[in-house]
Amino acid sequence: MPAVNWSDFLTVSLASLGGTALLMIVTALIGARIGRHNVVDVTWGGGFVLIALISAATGTGELWRRILLLVLVGVWGLRLALHVFRRSRGHGEDPRYTELLAKATGNETLYALRKIYLTQAVALWFVSLPLQVSAVAHGSVLPVVVLGVLVWILGWTFEAVGDAQLTAFKADASNKGKIMDRGLWSWTRHPNYFGDSAVWWGLFLVSASAWPGVFTLLSPIAMTYFLVFATGARLLERSMEKRPGYREYQQRTSYFLPRPPKRAGK
Repeated sequence: MPAVNWSDFLTVSLASLGGTALLMIVTALIGARIGRHNVVDVTWGGGFVLIALISAATGTGELWRRILLLVLVGVWGLRLALHVFRRSRGHGEDPRYTELLAKATGNETLYALRKIYLTQAVALWFVSLPLQVSAVAHGSVLPVVVLGVLVWILGWTFEAVGDAQLTAFKADASNKGKIMDRGLWSWTRHPNYFGDSAVWWGLFLVSASAWPGVFTLLSPIAMTYFLVFATGARLLERSMEKRPGYREYQQRTSYFLPRPPKRAGK
């Protein structure tokens, strides 16, 4: 196994953590100025792109793999940031942050910085560990790289197509009050979250193709946990269950992993 220079990894990791912290501080100031802290959701995708860029620039590992990961993360993260920006533009604060900030004691901006922005900075850093480790690794098992890219393509397609289908559905006034159960949304109730998870499993596989990338396994597990149980699908389900027709939709459509919808009466 090729030796890893851990001082090189420390350089990449500290630069990534510092860059992410600075990004979140700037985002917090913007959020305080415009009065909406859900701007952090736009920064989430961009933050991963920043770490991929820092890792590619400061890493000492295989150049082609650093560039590959930068391209994959860039395509995913910039699309996500643009989508979230368009979705939130013209709307008020996210109810999650309104509820959280209601508990603030003292300066609200400092409270938001600690509870929202720096928390997300740490999450960004941890989930992106495959990028950081891969940046200083040498050698690759090419079939694992190919598998990782294929999983990334599957995930990106589900996320991008799912978002586009939902946006088009909501734009049609005749669908107001209806449940989106078409296209990919008939195969899983959360194609965007499933796709997001698959993207990070794909990136992990690319990293795991070179020693010691396999030890970053907890990063895609953490991302999947966030998407399924913490801030993603489960939270959305709680609010959607109150809408007419959603219970029936739950009965015929997979929760997370895609599968053909159940037929009526099955």
